[in-house]
Amino acid sequence: MKKYYLFLSLIALLISSCEKDDFCIEPITPNMIVRFYNATNISDTKAVNDLTINISNLDSIYTNVSLDSVVIPLDVTNNQIIYNFSSGSNLDILTIDYEIEEVFVSRSCGFKAIFNNVTITSDVSNDWIIGLTETLENTITIPTINDESAAHVQIFH
Repeated sequence: MKKYYLFLSLIALLISSCEKDDFCIEPITPNMIVRFYNATNISDTKAVNDLTINISNLDSIYTNVSLDSVVIPLDVTNNQIIYNFSSGSNLDILTIDYEIEEVFVSRSCGFKAIFNNVTITSDVSNDWIIGLTETLENTITIPTINDESAAHVQIFH
């Protein structure tokens, strides 16, 4: 009978020491959301025709699409990323500088990156991008990008 209780105690101990399966349901590292607006009527969104976006002429993220907003990733291994935004034959270069803060989310998710002091600069050629703010400035600063709940950048064209 002692062996039976010992066996049941051992089984109970093994079952109680098992870990629950962890699934990551928390938000992950956010992407930057860019929304395109009409430069002549700043409250209206305006799709960009034949939009192509790539990282410094390397990886294409979007190719020949017509969209009024895009989601682009930021590099978690560097403090800067350069994107080429082209519409047809017109090209503008956006340089994005930021500080990376790693935040522990949970054991199942690990860490996520938050981007602080994000500065975005459009090159001075302005082939088709007229500005990054309602006052059509070529440089903006965003305090933080920590979620994907709303557009982070407005591009007027």
